[in-house]
Amino acid sequence: MSDNFDAETLALHTGIHRSQFNEHSEAMYLTSSFVFESAAQAAARFSGAEPGNIYSRFSNPTVSAFEERLAALEGAEACVATSTGMSAILACVMGLLSAGDHIVASRSLFGATVNLFDHILRRFKIETTFVSATDTAAWSAAVKPSTKLFFLETPSNPLTEISNITALSEIAKKAGVWLAVDNCFCSPMLQKPLSLGADLVIHSATKYLDGQGRVLGGAVLGKRDLLMDGGIFGFLRTAGPTLSAFNAWVILKGIETLKIRMDAHAAHAMEVANWLEKHPNVSRVYYPGLPSHPQYDLAKYQQKSGGGIVSFEVKGGREAAWRVIDSTRLISITANLGDAKSTLTHPASTTHGRISQEARDAAGITEGLLRMAVGLEAVKDLQADLTRGLS
Repeated sequence: MSDNFDAETLALHTGIHRSQFNEHSEAMYLTSSFVFESAAQAAARFSGAEPGNIYSRFSNPTVSAFEERLAALEGAEACVATSTGMSAILACVMGLLSAGDHIVASRSLFGATVNLFDHILRRFKIETTFVSATDTAAWSAAVKPSTKLFFLETPSNPLTEISNITALSEIAKKAGVWLAVDNCFCSPMLQKPLSLGADLVIHSATKYLDGQGRVLGGAVLGKRDLLMDGGIFGFLRTAGPTLSAFNAWVILKGIETLKIRMDAHAAHAMEVANWLEKHPNVSRVYYPGLPSHPQYDLAKYQQKSGGGIVSFEVKGGREAAWRVIDSTRLISITANLGDAKSTLTHPASTTHGRISQEARDAAGITEGLLRMAVGLEAVKDLQADLTRGLS
């Protein structure tokens, strides 16, 4: 594919390798293994002397098409697809780090990511220091001789905090560590962390890349030597947190409409955020597209728009927040996001319910906080659905 093609063109055409049938839509290769022409070819494939598919745990044409397409959109040399977003984070850590290494991570992370870093990795002698997503000095101060990785989400989940990727990249390079950025909330249509200095990009393809809440998937992207030779692909090949060919095909079809969906999500979210900010029973709205957002100027520089996630504080704590949720008739009560259908969740009791109260307090996740992933419905209908519980 030409480097001069725009993102919406790449999202439609990258990764297509037609079979002998010359199909127009990408083929789905549902096979566990691949046949070799000879014993010598089998040996050459397994040793890496000859390229080609071997076994779908780590090589499949449909999965490769997904990897090529997402790499083109992110401006990455390589992509390793995984079964979920969390397995992408795990592959990144297990592929690059060892016992005794240290991670500096934003304290404003998805709850499962916090648990992975704070509990599971500690059993393997990998320590994590959590710092403010927006205080670059805190990242620099947290670096130790054993630090190997900076990890962050921007915008963060659920408060949409914006981290300065370029500034953190400079600190990381000075310290000799890798910078990994979870780009789930924006997708490559709104933000490209590698162009801002990140070494690795993480995706939960379950979210906006699929876009309709159908399948699970994940990906790690970056330079080829870091992914393919640095251990991430090796971890996938051995441990097997594999993206299925079926899921890869579904996500490929989702990516075809990613640009128009992200533009629509952002436009709808902006309307909802402006409306919520004026509502008397809402004490605060967190949306990077609003001038009231603490990192509004940084978001304008790093992102093409504010994205599709709006979080807001309801006056009255958990009781009032749950009343808003329970009063909805249109918006889906679910913790997933990035769906064409709008979703609403109470982070303190769902996505971040398994982390400690102390960690929730440090991350600013209060009992009155709601996170809405604004979908593609008519905005007036979403406003009417929220009004029922907010009134």
